[in-house]
Amino acid sequence: MKAEDQNEVVYVVDDDPSARESLCWLLGTEGIASQAFASAQAFLEYWSSDCNGCIMVDIRMPGKSGLQLQEELNARHNLMPVIMLTGHADVPVAIRAMKQGAYDFLEKPYADEELLTCVKTALELGREISDAESEKNRVAGALENLTEREREVMCLVVEGNTNKVVAAQLGISAKTVEIHRARVMEKTAARSLSELVRICLILKDKL
Repeated sequence: MKAEDQNEVVYVVDDDPSARESLCWLLGTEGIASQAFASAQAFLEYWSSDCNGCIMVDIRMPGKSGLQLQEELNARHNLMPVIMLTGHADVPVAIRAMKQGAYDFLEKPYADEELLTCVKTALELGREISDAESEKNRVAGALENLTEREREVMCLVVEGNTNKVVAAQLGISAKTVEIHRARVMEKTAARSLSELVRICLILKDKL
């Protein structure tokens, strides 16, 4: 693993001790950190929004099933990809899990290479989701720093209006629009109009 990915963990949730040990050993051969849990409840007690990586869950477990675990994680707004481990009879349930947001499912018995490939792509997806969430939080914080007038100017600018048109709509001078526009660019760290548009698209529900 790359140095920057050392905080990534594959969380293995399976009630079968030998399955947990085997999975963690296999992941270790690729330098992938893992942590095992014997039940869905044990993992839920451990889980926090700070966890990074992906989750491998056996669908059939006593107590909470893998599907119930996924439903609870969805309710907690978990961002880590979830991989379901399933026997042949559980494939319809695994498909249902994917419709509810699971990343993939692996049918037992699975080949080592198949599992490792699935985990690596899930980890990559997890990084992308984490980066996107960090960017969303950053720009959300930037928007909170805008004054009401700056927000009005920004919304009109990203619609493609010129400073003169914005000035006419808001009843202020073009020079004042220019000043507000410069402050918007500075506070959002947008380097161009296209980047400002991208920021607004990311947070369109907050505008």
